[in-house]
Amino acid sequence: MADKYAMYIDSSKCMACRGCQVACKQWNDNLGYVPGERETRNVGTYENPLSLDPQTWTRIKFTEYDDPDRGFQWLFLKEGCMHCTEAACVDVCPTTALKYGPHGIVTFEAELCNGCGYCSQFCPFQVPQMEVFNRFTGEAKSSKCVFCQDRTTNGLTPACVKTCPAGALDWGERDAMVSKADTRVNKLKTDLGFPKATVYGKTELGGLGRIYVLTAPAEEYGLPKDAKYPATSTLWQKVLQPVGGIALGAATLGAFVVYLFSRQHVEMEEVE
Repeated sequence: MADKYAMYIDSSKCMACRGCQVACKQWNDNLGYVPGERETRNVGTYENPLSLDPQTWTRIKFTEYDDPDRGFQWLFLKEGCMHCTEAACVDVCPTTALKYGPHGIVTFEAELCNGCGYCSQFCPFQVPQMEVFNRFTGEAKSSKCVFCQDRTTNGLTPACVKTCPAGALDWGERDAMVSKADTRVNKLKTDLGFPKATVYGKTELGGLGRIYVLTAPAEEYGLPKDAKYPATSTLWQKVLQPVGGIALGAATLGAFVVYLFSRQHVEMEEVE
């Protein structure tokens, strides 16, 4: 995947400072995408906010892990869009608001989004977040990390990578990031006492745009152990959506025929 870029994320170096969260909000707030002034409150956890949301495209997830060999540990995971090579969200999006962009990035155009919510329903990682503006009309918009597409398409690194003080983040050609992750995992296993260290993202969904270095099994971080392309999305694309389109077309045609018939009837009565 020489033409695909990826973000390297070394959880063994992450110190949960959440500078990446701040940088993401600062950069995207300047562009008018992610308001940074939303009020938050302490609810008895280190995590803030508690999950990804329409105004939070990346966040650090805290997990308590009791390793049988090393004892209690904190596991830190940088959450956000995985930019899958086989992205179900792109395939089910009916308006092409989500599409494959330069370097394999899954881009997002908010002005094309109709708020259908299919992307959030079919994403194996539950990443896209829906912001509902009117529950009565159903007006809504999706949102997610876009790898600072305005920066990365101009030869710059994502804002979160640029700001990480621990050096836990990197950005570059995907093959180079995978090689870097393999080297780091080998060192963690042989020299630093983390025998369960692993790389996550090499093959999942055709290869993710996020390459994680993990010190514990993926499921301990809350990542799906065997993330797969959802079969239901294929059914949706090839069967349900087309049938829905035909049904909608038939309903529209039927309404038009009824209109013509009723209009003709009115005109005949007017003539009589």
